[in-house]
Order: sequence, then C-alpha cells, then structure tokens
Amino acid sequence: MTTALEVHGVCDAQFARVRDALSDNFTRFGEVGASLAVMIDGRMVVDVWAGHADAARTLPWERDTIVNAWSTTKGIVATCAHRLVDHGSLDLDSPVAKYWPEFAQNGKSDIPVRYLLSHQAGLPAIRKQLPLGSAFDWEMMTTALAEEEPWWEPGTKHGYHAFTYGWLVGEVVRRITGQSAGTYWRKEIAEPLGLDFHIGLAPEHDARTAECISPDLPQPGETNFVLEILKDPQSMPFKVLANPPDLFQPGVVNNREWRAAEIPAANGHGNARALARLYGALAHGGELDGVRVLTPQAIERATVEQASGKDEVLGLDLRPALGFVLSSPDAKMGPNPRAFGHSGAGGSLGFADPDAKIGFGYTMNRMIQENTLIDPRWAPMIDAVYASF
Repeated sequence: MTTALEVHGVCDAQFARVRDALSDNFTRFGEVGASLAVMIDGRMVVDVWAGHADAARTLPWERDTIVNAWSTTKGIVATCAHRLVDHGSLDLDSPVAKYWPEFAQNGKSDIPVRYLLSHQAGLPAIRKQLPLGSAFDWEMMTTALAEEEPWWEPGTKHGYHAFTYGWLVGEVVRRITGQSAGTYWRKEIAEPLGLDFHIGLAPEHDARTAECISPDLPQPGETNFVLEILKDPQSMPFKVLANPPDLFQPGVVNNREWRAAEIPAANGHGNARALARLYGALAHGGELDGVRVLTPQAIERATVEQASGKDEVLGLDLRPALGFVLSSPDAKMGPNPRAFGHSGAGGSLGFADPDAKIGFGYTMNRMIQENTLIDPRWAPMIDAVYASF
C-alpha cells in the first residue's frame, strides 16, 4: 500500500490545478522531491513543495529546502550583468578586454561583452587538459580562458558555453565591482528582494540542501545527445562538459567543495520561490515590493534574440538572447513567444512571461536527461498555469 503524496504550501484556489500537476508528476515521472512557485502580476499565487530531499526518501522536502539548480544559475548571472548596464558600469558593445585586459590574448581583443552573454564568443571549452580541482579555482579558470583561442570566429556562430559562461561573465562582474558574482548577486539583488538563492553556498546551509540524483542511464538502443557529446575525448563538445574533469566526477554536485565554490554557470543553490520572485519581478517591469532589479529598458534589451538555429555544442535549435534563452522548439517556456528565462540540467526552470506577467520557478532533485532542453515535467505544470486564467 502506498501513502498518498502530501503537497505542502499555499496555493490560490484558482490555481489548484497547478498544485495538482506537481502532485501528478510524482506518479507520472518518478519525481522524488520538488518545489514549484508561480507569481502573477507581482503576487505569489502558488508556493508549494512535496516529496523527499534525499534519494533514500528519508528526509522530507521542507519549505526552506534548496537544491543545486545547474544552468538555471545562468539567468541569475545575466541579471547581475544587466544591472551593471543599468548603472552605467558596463557597456555590452565594449570589448571584454576593456574590463579584463588579459582577455585580449589570442585574437580576443575585439570580442564584445554581448558575445559572452549570447554564447557567440567561441569559448565554450578549454583545449589544454586542466588538472582535477581546477573547477574550484577561480584564478586558474579565468587565466585559462584569457589564454584560450576562440573555437570559431566570434559572432559567426553560437554554441552553448555550458560552464565557461559563468567564469567569463563572472570575471567581468568581478573586474567592474571588485566583488565575486556570488557576492554581487547576494548584496545587490538576493538580499534586497529576499531570494533564497546562493552562488557559493555556506556550510550552514548543507543540512537543508537536497541531494541531487543523477539521471538514469539510457536503455540499450536509446540515443542521448549528452552521450553523443562524450564519445570523442578530443572533440570540442567533450571538452565543454569534461574539462576540467571535476565537472563529470560522480557525486561531485553533492560535496562541500562544489557547494562552496562559485561556478556561476552551474552551481547556484535555491528553490522555486526564489526563481518565481526573480522572474516575477522581471515580468512586472523589473520591480517587485519596492525593489528595482532592472529597468524596463534593460529587460527589453536583454531579451532581444542574438542568434538562432543549430547550437554548435548541443546541436539543438536554440534562440539565445543576452544571458537568457528565448522560447523555442527545443526550449519551450509556455505559449507566448516573448517568454524568457533559463533551465538547468536535469529539469530546473525559471522564466518570465512579460505578456501574462508570470514568474515561474521549479526546482527538483531527481534529474531527467532528455534529447532536448525540455523536461517532460514542465508542460503539465506550465499548461495548468495558463489554463487557470
């Protein structure tokens, strides 16, 4: 006999089907633990969670449970960069080398900052093999990227900078502000807006951090784009995901070293509430509860399509904007074409729909690996949101 799943939290009666969609995902897709939150026009209408924080299902997922959100962190870092543009400290069309002089090496003197945000810089991977531990050494990673030669002529193609995005954009933030990306995010946005989302997690949060559960291996005969990427150790896509080697060490995401480091493309820790509040602010003109995150002009600028078509790393059909991903067939975020946000490996998602004034956040601990960036758990929840109007 199975025990009925209990969904905790608050949910407006009008949006009960959204809560039910989260509950159904546990049965349909083997969810272990998750949180889901939705803001509409600056008001939180759904803030729910359910399940367990560990693979053994002994620890309940609580209101304050947080989890590694992988690349959903990229939208956080993008918000930091655009805030600096708002403040007049950063010019997206200026060369990266204006802020980071060492970056000018190997033909990179003219690469504009915008190419870092749009994955057009040609720096998704580092050619030379880096030693174990490099992912946790900021200076080593930024030095290696400053020395790297682009894999293609910058601006002519786009290819997902899966991990390097965080060190590249994060170093520009650090050079301008004198603060790490995680510190700038915390002081400028997270604390004023009350967002429980961290880049560089202090040890006192470990007890409430959910265990990430790796995706199931593909069955014989099944294709998987990640496994395809990893077939050739000399290829650029392989180096994107496995150099430095820390990035593919089993269980690394659950250790203290990973949590403590600032890997701003991939190791933000937070919950759905934080993502819904951030994107709720961006869907609400950039301001929430009297806190201005970005100006409307910044949001409009940040969400202009920069490239489209096949991504050189993932092979998927993506539409990168400036640090955010726009809704596309391989990364769909609801029915409205102006929706923007970012997902993370295995399923986490945050997005804003400025037309419907929706801020959406979803985090979970059981990762699913599909052949697109769309997780099967999203559609039932997103569809339920729009059906509730």
